[in-house]
Amino acid sequence: MTLIKSISGIRGTIGGPTGENLTPLDIVKFTTAYTRLISRRNPGKRLTIVIGRDARLSGELVMDLVEGTLLACGADVINVGLCTTPGTEMAVITRKADGGIILTASHNPRQWNALKLLNAHGEFLSAAEGQEVLELAEDESFEFPPIDRIGHLLAREDFNDEHIRQVLALPLVDVEAVRKRRFKVVIDAVNSVGGIVMPKLLRELGCEVVELNCEPTGEFAHNPEPLPENLTEISKVIVREKADLGVVVDPDVDRLAFVSEDGSMFVEEYTLVAVADYILTEHPGGVTVSNLSSSRALRDVTERHGGKYYASAVGEVNVTTKMKEVGAVIGGEGNGGVIYPELHYGRDALVGTALFLTWLAKRGMTMTQLRATYPSYYASKNKIELTPAIDVDKVLREIKARYASEKVNDIDGVKIDFPNNWVHLRKSNTEPIIRVYTEARSMKEADELAQRFIAEIKQICNLQ
Repeated sequence: MTLIKSISGIRGTIGGPTGENLTPLDIVKFTTAYTRLISRRNPGKRLTIVIGRDARLSGELVMDLVEGTLLACGADVINVGLCTTPGTEMAVITRKADGGIILTASHNPRQWNALKLLNAHGEFLSAAEGQEVLELAEDESFEFPPIDRIGHLLAREDFNDEHIRQVLALPLVDVEAVRKRRFKVVIDAVNSVGGIVMPKLLRELGCEVVELNCEPTGEFAHNPEPLPENLTEISKVIVREKADLGVVVDPDVDRLAFVSEDGSMFVEEYTLVAVADYILTEHPGGVTVSNLSSSRALRDVTERHGGKYYASAVGEVNVTTKMKEVGAVIGGEGNGGVIYPELHYGRDALVGTALFLTWLAKRGMTMTQLRATYPSYYASKNKIELTPAIDVDKVLREIKARYASEKVNDIDGVKIDFPNNWVHLRKSNTEPIIRVYTEARSMKEADELAQRFIAEIKQICNLQ
């Protein structure tokens, strides 16, 4: 079906022709290329690489191929098995490894998998490093070490408990305050690795936990992207169980969404907003960062605390780069990705949950009451499937020219900030689509703005 090589890693569907899908040959080729890159960064050193995976159906198959390839390349391996994306990142840091590979296609459906590539800081490779991996993969004159220099499996170990321990040890995670509230929480882990780690974290925080889709079978109970249309089941369970809130994670547990006590969506855009509100209360005047497709609400809350807000290009590595550049105390993405540098530079649903529950406990509010304290914006997230007739670069150039008199940002696609709303058009890093994101003060206005620009794109491409 498709193979996507981007800043977000090597992602594709399992099976099919080599070079067009994520086949065994592609997995070996890109793992080898990645190992060559890390070797270049560490000349003469015997490498140690961490690997972890989510629970999707192809996970064990892909992990066996990656582990064997790393060993054949002369790298030692620490295999943390079923582990979240942030947990694998933390394992690289904690075990002082030279890099890591996470085997997950994040929110993509069950037929997808991916290799997400990490540096020695447990962070995603830069765009330049990612490009170097692609170039090394095209040069297939690979030379592998002889038998005496192949790698060794250093450990097969669980890292989930250590990840939880480090989250709960953070100064701004007030475990006792959360325990006193005795929250009743429904957790939907979409039948992946979150079902192993999230209930354990919540119970450590003294919550009564109702588990939903927590068996890590890889057979996702619903579309794994934590969007409102995919979360109807948890809404019903929350109301039925008279729970205080619901917690939803994606298959690799780097995205986080909350559901309120009445079954309404807290909205994933507001996950970061609420956590940032808490962090900025403790660090008034602090700096925040999110990407261009994220809500204006973070900017508003930051300025309310006397702080400064910055926007980055879409993509976790772009957000973390900007966060380091400006010294942000909190950052992330509007898709429910919370990045708290006090722990590590990576989207992390565990730290997001712990900080959010601390804030909810300290405020003494219900979820709906807390949500009402934030500015109300409504996002419309749409996409256009790419076809040979669509020239994305031409579309973006034309849109930019048409709206040159407005506030335009072109560091990642084209974002037009109108006084009362905005639109962001960009080619996806993870799917063969153009994303059309809009935000306004009402859902009707956001949808109408999106449809207006979708019509313009079709007109530019003569698709009408």
